[in-house]
Amino acid sequence: MNNLAGLPPRFLRTPEAANYLGLSSRTLEKHRTYGTGPSYRKLGGRVVYALEDLQAWADRGAVTSTSDPRGSVLPAKRHTSPVPARSHHR
Repeated sequence: MNNLAGLPPRFLRTPEAANYLGLSSRTLEKHRTYGTGPSYRKLGGRVVYALEDLQAWADRGAVTSTSDPRGSVLPAKRHTSPVPARSHHR
């Protein structure tokens, strides 16, 4: 049985979220700036990430071989084409 059942989701600050994803904090900040990163929330001026949003974003980049089309996780830079809208599953 999961002892966390019924508790609110755990939120991570930028350094913790970047570590969870294996990225630098600066890269995650760039993703946030360009709209290419995971969904985040601002709570009292602080940026936080829900674990489920981090996992969902990482899963969008999953491929099964090098011949698969590139995953939908874009690099942390400005893009000329619009970034696909994020879906918010709750």
